[in-house]
Amino acid sequence: MLARAIAATPWGIEARPVDVEVDVQNGLPQIQIVGLPDAAVRESRERVRAALKNCGFDLPPRAVTVNLAPADLRKEGNHLDLAIALALLAAHGQLPQEALAGRLVCGELGLDGAVRPVRGGLAIADLAGRLAARELLLPAGSAGEAAALGGIPVIPLPDLAAGIGHLLGSERLAPAVTNGSPGEPAGSLPDLADVRGQEVAKRALEVAAAGGHNLLFVGPPGAGKTLLARTMPGLLPPLTVEEAIVVTKIHSLAADLPPSGLVTRRPFRSPHPGISAAGLVGGGPVPRPGEVSLAHGGVLFLDELAEYRRDALEALRQPLEDGTVTVVRTRARLSYPARFTLLAAMNPCPCGHLGDPRHPCRCPPPVVERYRARISGPLLDRIDLHVEVPAVRLHDLGVRSAERSAEVAARVRAARERQGFRFGPRHPTPCNAALTAGELEAACPLEPGAGDLLAAAFERLGLSARAHARILKVARTIADLAGTGRISASQVAEAIQYRALDRRLG
Repeated sequence: MLARAIAATPWGIEARPVDVEVDVQNGLPQIQIVGLPDAAVRESRERVRAALKNCGFDLPPRAVTVNLAPADLRKEGNHLDLAIALALLAAHGQLPQEALAGRLVCGELGLDGAVRPVRGGLAIADLAGRLAARELLLPAGSAGEAAALGGIPVIPLPDLAAGIGHLLGSERLAPAVTNGSPGEPAGSLPDLADVRGQEVAKRALEVAAAGGHNLLFVGPPGAGKTLLARTMPGLLPPLTVEEAIVVTKIHSLAADLPPSGLVTRRPFRSPHPGISAAGLVGGGPVPRPGEVSLAHGGVLFLDELAEYRRDALEALRQPLEDGTVTVVRTRARLSYPARFTLLAAMNPCPCGHLGDPRHPCRCPPPVVERYRARISGPLLDRIDLHVEVPAVRLHDLGVRSAERSAEVAARVRAARERQGFRFGPRHPTPCNAALTAGELEAACPLEPGAGDLLAAAFERLGLSARAHARILKVARTIADLAGTGRISASQVAEAIQYRALDRRLG
């Protein structure tokens, strides 16, 4: 007898449908799984067999073939246990085939019949909507995130017996509901008013937030670089519903979701300097999103930038430029979104006190040069703002800033609205940092004198073409914060001042 159920397997940040076909014939008792399963899927036969037995279902010894279609799509992970178990019951005549029709089912089974959470619940719900499924059956631990999408009833299953009762109509389960919504508070964030002094660095943060620009702080230990960086999420506009769905899909794949099941605040990721290139940008034998993708829509903060592995830093260049990470395997080519704002911090030299009048630096110039050379020129070119953060002076410690993050965030939102109007509703990333070479000239009209100042800086500092373009983009953002259409010479001058490392090394 043949039975069929519909399941799903993760594919990048999306999900692909899998037809689970179970055929039962006379023959040697065995369960054979075909259709390009990985080791975890092949092991599901033992989990399914034990779960059914411990839930009171005694299946006769028959030859069972489980086919996972399409055969050329590699099936990975624990998503197919529940579908295999239900199709197996239907093939043995213990569950009507009609009960599975039009339903998409995913979940891992414990040996006791418990239905355990799986990754990618929101992506599976998106697939269920595209397939026009009448219901989506998911583990109770994954149903909350899937319910955030709306449209399809998501049935939370605590165990296999409850799922069978729901399908038979003897124990109907209520659809899951989500507890979160984009933009709502999710814990406290540091406020700009808590940072003593550092007005130039605060202004640079405002510019970076308004235009989506990457930012590097250079300064001695204790200057407040890390605290400044941690205020950044509070300056950014709230996540839109569309952004929250994409961010939640990514975090679901990494099993990194809040209790509500929906990511409601822009991510802030701060990986350890010892992280590998694969951990930073994604990949691995079983591809997973890396820190750059987990920071999508938010902030990636790299503290002590010069201490990161060189190969990891160089791997940042492609996602910084393209906003995506592509992982290529023999049978798969997966893409993960990675459009984030990079914030980085580093000391000016190995001892950390170069330029600090209170603590003389004892690093010889060649040592300082080697330390700076850990950050390659191409990577620095992709960082729009380089800002020196000096040691805090004594009299600044007792002065609290009068401007709070909420006030700066209001200006940032207004500047983002101007950019959105300029780019139009269909642009994928309506912020100045994403301006292409073809868009730059039209978006950045200069007042008389501004072009001459930029040309002089280009020659004097020995800027690259990429650095020249990034100065223009930053100047455009400064003009947007001021509410002006044309870029003035003073706004270009401010943008040039944010190229501290070009000035120091040029």
